[in-house]
Amino acid sequence: MNKMETHPLRRSRAFLTVFLKEVRENLRDRRTLISAFLTGPLLTPLLFTMLISFTVNRELDKAEQPLKVPVIGAQYAPNLVGALKAGGVLPQPALANPEQAVRDQQADLVLRISAGYPKAWRKGEPVQVELIYDSSQRDSGTSVDRVTKLVENYSRQQGAMRLVARGLSPALASPVMVAKRDQATAQSRAVLMFNMLPYLFVLTIFIGGMYLAIDLTAGERERQSLEPLFANPVPRWKVFLGKLAAICAFSTASLVICLVAFSVVGRFIPTDKLGMEVHLGPSFALHVLLLQLPLIVLLGALQSLVAAFAKSYREAQTYLSLLMMVPILPSIFLMVMPIKPQHWMYAVPLLGQHLGILDLVRGEGVGAIPLALCLAGTSLAALIAALVTMQLYRSERLAISG
Repeated sequence: MNKMETHPLRRSRAFLTVFLKEVRENLRDRRTLISAFLTGPLLTPLLFTMLISFTVNRELDKAEQPLKVPVIGAQYAPNLVGALKAGGVLPQPALANPEQAVRDQQADLVLRISAGYPKAWRKGEPVQVELIYDSSQRDSGTSVDRVTKLVENYSRQQGAMRLVARGLSPALASPVMVAKRDQATAQSRAVLMFNMLPYLFVLTIFIGGMYLAIDLTAGERERQSLEPLFANPVPRWKVFLGKLAAICAFSTASLVICLVAFSVVGRFIPTDKLGMEVHLGPSFALHVLLLQLPLIVLLGALQSLVAAFAKSYREAQTYLSLLMMVPILPSIFLMVMPIKPQHWMYAVPLLGQHLGILDLVRGEGVGAIPLALCLAGTSLAALIAALVTMQLYRSERLAISG
C-alpha cells in the first residue's frame, strides 16, 4: 500500500497529487510503457508505411515487367499476338482446361482466340477474343487491365486502318469524344491511399490510455487499493479527474509519438509514383493534435467508465477490447456510404475528427466552422462521459472487490 493510500490528501492539491502519483507509478510499469509508447505509436506508422510501399511497388513492377499469358489459338491471329508482344506480353503455350487453370491459380488469365477469327477478319466483321480470369483473385486485376487495354488499342488501330482503306476518316468511328478534366490535385488524390489514417490515430489514442485506464479502476479495485484511497477526506470527483488527467497524458504522448513517426516514415511512401503528394509534417501534426484533444478526454472517460464496471483486470480488458471497435465505425460508414461532408457531421465525435483529418490530407485545411463544430461537439460528449463516470465514482460499490 503506497503513501498516497495511507495519508490524507491535501484538499487543495488533491487533483495534482493523484495525477502525479498515477503517472509516476505507471511509468514504472513495462506493459503500460510498451503499449503507450511503442506498440501503437511506433509500430502502427511503420507497418502502415511498409504495407503501402510494398503494395505500390509490387503493382508498379507487375505493370512494367513482361507478363506471361497462355494464349489458345495464337496461330489464328498472328498480328494481334504481335501487338501483345510489343506491349510486353509473353504468349505461353495453350492450356487444355483454361477455366480450371485459372480457378486453381495456375494462371492469372488466359487469352482464347476462336478458330473463326481469320474468316471473320477477312470479311471485315467484328471478331471476339476471350479473356478467362477469376475476379475474386485480387492479384489478377492488374494483368487483366493490362491485356484488355492492349487488345482495345489494337482494335482501334485496325478499325481506323479499315476506314482509311475505304477512303473514310477514322473520326467517323467516334462521332462523340469525351475530354476528361480531372480537378484532383496531387495532394487531394492521396486521400484514396490514406483513408484509414484517421482511424490509426484514434486507435493509437485508445491503446495509449487503455492499460492505464484499466489499472486505475479495475486494477486497483482488484488489488483492493481503491477503498483506502476513497477513505481520504477528498471529493471523489477530484480523485477521478486526477486519474483521467493521467490517462489523457499517456494518450496524448502516444499520439504525439505517432505523429512524429508518421512525419518521418511518411517520406518513404512512394506516393510520387502514383502521382500523389502528402504532407505529414509539423503543421499537419499540430492540426491533428488540436482536432483530437477533446477526443482524448472522451475516450479516457469512456475507458474509465467501462473499466469501472469490471470486477477484475482481465474482465476490463475484455470490455475495452469490444469498445475498441467503436472508433472504426466512421471509417466503415464513409467507405460503405461515400457522402459529401456536411457541417453538422463535424459535430459528431469520431466522425468529425475523421473528416477533419481527411481535409488536412487533401491539403484543403479545416475551415473555421467545421473546426469549431468538431471541437464543440466532441467536448460536449467528453463532458457528459466525464460527468457520468464521476457519478459512478461516488458509488461505494466501486471500491469493493468481488
